[in-house]
Amino acid sequence: MEFPTGLLALLLLVLDWTQPGLSSPLRPICDLRVLNHFIQEARDAEGAMKSCREGCGLSQSVTVPQTTVDFDVWEKKNAQEQAQEVQTGLWLLQQSLNTLQTSVTNTAMHSHIDNTIRNLLSINAVLRSLNIQEFTPPANATDLEGTWRVSLATDLLQVHVNFLRGKVHLLLSSAQACKPDVS
Repeated sequence: MEFPTGLLALLLLVLDWTQPGLSSPLRPICDLRVLNHFIQEARDAEGAMKSCREGCGLSQSVTVPQTTVDFDVWEKKNAQEQAQEVQTGLWLLQQSLNTLQTSVTNTAMHSHIDNTIRNLLSINAVLRSLNIQEFTPPANATDLEGTWRVSLATDLLQVHVNFLRGKVHLLLSSAQACKPDVS
């Protein structure tokens, strides 16, 4: 029996949070294999979209985060600024994917898009487990720095993959909650 994509990762997250005897409901999720699973599923959705021939387009252009990383600039930001940038990007991607979901009429693509949206919610749960302070960006996405607009569904999904591989990976790999205590 094969599990639907994303179900395994979600199950692992839930089981990790509900282990008996833990004093805290959310233990830090520091294993980057969880993120790598989400990246692979994002690549699968991107591949499916590239091969989709009908009913797979965006009805309007959407605002997405920049995926390029200037490492000198990134390293000069404090952890809260990095987290805000990542959370803003995840929020933009979720808004864009919601637009894509209402635009796409291809039923096969709907499952990929639904899974991608669920994975973004799971990534936010991972961030919470790392005690990364939640940040809600301003409602008007056009005022945000470090964004651009795409009008093709394939471009949106490529941005999603690159954002996970870049800024999300950098934030998770340097999370304070995952560093060993130095006493």
